[in-house]
Amino acid sequence: MRVHIISDMEGVAGIVRGEQTNAGEDLYEEGRKLYTEEINATVRGAKKAGAKEIVVMDHHGAGKAFSFNSLVPDLLDPACEYVVQSSWTEYTGFLEEGCDACLLVGMHAMAGTPDGVLSHTVSGREWRSLRFNGVLVGETAINAALCGTWNCPVLLVTGDEAVCREATALLGDGLTTVAVKKGIGRSSARNVAPLRARELIEEGARNALKKLDAVTPYDPGRPSEIAVEFISPSEVIKYNGRQGVEITSPESLVSRAADWWTAWRQLFLEPRLAA
Repeated sequence: MRVHIISDMEGVAGIVRGEQTNAGEDLYEEGRKLYTEEINATVRGAKKAGAKEIVVMDHHGAGKAFSFNSLVPDLLDPACEYVVQSSWTEYTGFLEEGCDACLLVGMHAMAGTPDGVLSHTVSGREWRSLRFNGVLVGETAINAALCGTWNCPVLLVTGDEAVCREATALLGDGLTTVAVKKGIGRSSARNVAPLRARELIEEGARNALKKLDAVTPYDPGRPSEIAVEFISPSEVIKYNGRQGVEITSPESLVSRAADWWTAWRQLFLEPRLAA
């Protein structure tokens, strides 16, 4: 069994403040350790479930040289390999080779979720909302659509109660979720103690992998329309002249294509690939 673990920081037990997730802040090193240990718990659970190949991909943009590189390598469970990428959703090699399941760890809720701890979508400073074929979504949907492009189901989501609720609504009741905290506000939460949270995540990962067909690989629909609303008109200007992208207002745009991955590349990856 080949298992992909995609991780983010904001949904980790004990992480409630932005300073724990941003490179250069005093609390960032604490956040990195908490983050790495939840990844390790997921690796242990996957290994107990029979996974023979486990690849971890950090999807957290911490800033500076730590973007997509926030985990602490020396603390990482040796049963896995890990990817350091240069841009979000850049690495697809493991999925392209064929992957049995994806486990999403440390996820956070979409922008605007009242009880979502550190909730945002892609960039809290730039993006206001994201829709796939008219459906309001967050980063769980992005990761699930990425995996679904190569017929890989997401079987586990861990994070706060809000993202677990969001993920179940998106992917169905067959999804295994592990809530490690309950949001009180965007930067406050009632947390499960980290040691207990790791036990729950390990158990959740092991149980999720018992039934690989519990969740259907996610496809937002074909043809695909990705609509983004930005916080500032200055962000929209960057997409002027982009093939397949229509600017629909001073603060919004739509990317259209035959499938989600093509529409996403037009919106998010195309300039980097062409550079």
